[in-house]
Amino acid sequence: MLQIKQNRLNTPPAIFGVTHAPEGGKTAVALNPASKPLLEVLTSGAAYLDKKGVEEPRLNMEHLLAHVLGCRRLDLYLRFAEIIPEADLAPLRDLLRRRGEGEPLQHLLGTVEFCDHEFICDHRGLIPRPETEYLVEIILKRLTGSKPARLLDVGTGSGCLGISLALATSSAALLADVSEEALDLARLNISRIAPAATIQTVRSDLFEKITGTFDLIVANLPYIPRAEIATLSREVRRDPQLALDGGPIGTEIIFRFLEDAPAHLSPDGLIAIEHAHDQSPAIAEKATALGYRDLQVARDLAGIDRFLLAKAPERPAEPAPAIEPPSPPTP
Repeated sequence: MLQIKQNRLNTPPAIFGVTHAPEGGKTAVALNPASKPLLEVLTSGAAYLDKKGVEEPRLNMEHLLAHVLGCRRLDLYLRFAEIIPEADLAPLRDLLRRRGEGEPLQHLLGTVEFCDHEFICDHRGLIPRPETEYLVEIILKRLTGSKPARLLDVGTGSGCLGISLALATSSAALLADVSEEALDLARLNISRIAPAATIQTVRSDLFEKITGTFDLIVANLPYIPRAEIATLSREVRRDPQLALDGGPIGTEIIFRFLEDAPAHLSPDGLIAIEHAHDQSPAIAEKATALGYRDLQVARDLAGIDRFLLAKAPERPAEPAPAIEPPSPPTP
């Protein structure tokens, strides 16, 4: 009989092939030789996740079960009567326990779909989210009829934003991040998703190590006020702190980006950034004060002001070269 230190609340239910019996003040877990029908496993697992406070427990359980069985989630509905053997229940129990403890579903699955590409997702980078995927759509609409020769993704994380745009526009891209761990993740995704594309990486704090100019600069930078991080969901708190902490107010890093970006934009270059739900007025005001043109505040799928797009500020005209007076005639 296998002894474990977890209490009963943290142990997946007996339907997964385990039984519980107190022994010596600890919880004893014995393997149950009876395998279970898929629907029974699915229902019991969803109930467990619901008790653990996981949002959309049924959907989470479907994803975990499909992952273990190596099938599509929708295929589960054709296999409800199938018996799940212990060889599959064992890894499922571990995933279920970890999900109940707040580990993000995307980390457990190891990948996340973004713009029809499958990105590796783990603790090294921010989990790609639907809001950022929608930003790609907005940018591509804004670029209709034009194509950036060179684009820059600042604070790239997993690389989902820069890689997706590079593939959609056939543009050369530079992915920058201050975290070497995040860049390792981005490089892994480049090798998997876009091995033939012209995409490079550089470790840089915003524009510190960036040279040259770009037709498009995109960024999903940290924008959570520091004091609010502790109030985020336990899943979001698993994202890198560096990717969440936007400073005491939350807009400090974005403001630095807006101040430094013009020096790296082509004359009609475009910036596109994501920000928090309540930061749009302050960020738009800052961009206007810095001279950005053709500002566009765009809403996310929930109807919330979430993105700012703008063209580079006008560059001051270079002074005409001084005209030297003609030399006096030689006597």
